[in-house]
Amino acid sequence: MHNIVTPPQNNPPRIPFRFTVLHRSRKSRARVGIIHTPHGIIETPNFVAVGTNATLKGLDSHLTSTLGLQLMFCNTYHLMLQPGTSVVKSAGGLHSFINRPGPIITDSGGFQVFSLAYGSVADELKSRGTKKTDGSVLSITEEGVTFRSYRDGQKILLTPEGSVSAQKDLGADIIIPLDELPPYHLDRRALAQSVERSHRWEARSLAEHLISPNNQAMYAVVHGGVDQTLRAHSVATLSRLPFDGYAVGGSLGKTKEELYELIKFLFPLLPEDKPNHLLGIGDLPSIEVGVTHGVDTFDSSHPTRCARHGLLFTTRGNRKILSPENKLLFRPIDEDCTCPTCQRYTLAYLHHLFKAKEMTGLYLASVHNVHFMVQLMAAYRLKILDGEI
Repeated sequence: MHNIVTPPQNNPPRIPFRFTVLHRSRKSRARVGIIHTPHGIIETPNFVAVGTNATLKGLDSHLTSTLGLQLMFCNTYHLMLQPGTSVVKSAGGLHSFINRPGPIITDSGGFQVFSLAYGSVADELKSRGTKKTDGSVLSITEEGVTFRSYRDGQKILLTPEGSVSAQKDLGADIIIPLDELPPYHLDRRALAQSVERSHRWEARSLAEHLISPNNQAMYAVVHGGVDQTLRAHSVATLSRLPFDGYAVGGSLGKTKEELYELIKFLFPLLPEDKPNHLLGIGDLPSIEVGVTHGVDTFDSSHPTRCARHGLLFTTRGNRKILSPENKLLFRPIDEDCTCPTCQRYTLAYLHHLFKAKEMTGLYLASVHNVHFMVQLMAAYRLKILDGEI
């Protein structure tokens, strides 16, 4: 058994990052807080939009800032391969490169490496767990994970130290340590071994990070699949190390019920004086459950992906823009919405743009869905403060 690496004791002063809980609900575990970062505040609970290649698909950074998006997620794996983190560093970091003044979070790159190899839980269920790899992951050792680039087939070794170095180049406000993402269909013994390896990789990541904090915070990633004993062990292990916050990752269940049970069990175990984050979850029902059980932030590409497929969020339920009924509806998507799309254009016009396969339609729908998420989370915060949740 390998020992957990102890971070260096003589560290530079910690960064200007802190979390303040402003209000706790008396009805549930919901809470309202503020995460302070070098590039501004993040009010919690909040939604984090995913910009895989340092942009939300079809939207520019200036626009998303004007919509009120307080935190944006960028993917280290993709940025390592294109344009290269050294290019972003030469530009002055992600904030300068993409012209975003507000906070940014990056992942370690591990999620994409493993998910591209194993696919989603849905993919596993379709294959009944028989698909183990698509050939992109070549080996997983104590040193790290070796994979082939999806762009040119180049062999790349991603280590905890290398992932941190890449995220130092990117300069995000919040960074994530390297962890192993095992498939859903994994026996308990193998899952337990994977959890321990993630712990060792995360400790090495933290040690590397603390050599030069670079005004960045690092969140631990809690693992254990849907096994509650392993999840509790992961929290106990990682909370002994000086991480700035806690993200919940790994396999989160094959059904909504499994996900909700995990949320209800796990989040009360996390340190209450640190912010927490639910990785990769951002559908509306899951956010509602998560908020009531104390989740601070959620990230997902769900709203923008839905927009590109013509599914629009409204306060009266989702609307499919290609439905024939929209052809003659000369009113906004949502009459209560103040986004630029709803202020300027009608359902009939968006219906036409989608039928004509015009890119403008995808843009306008994405603007609306992102704005809807910003307003939804603001409404949740207000309901918590007013004692409704």
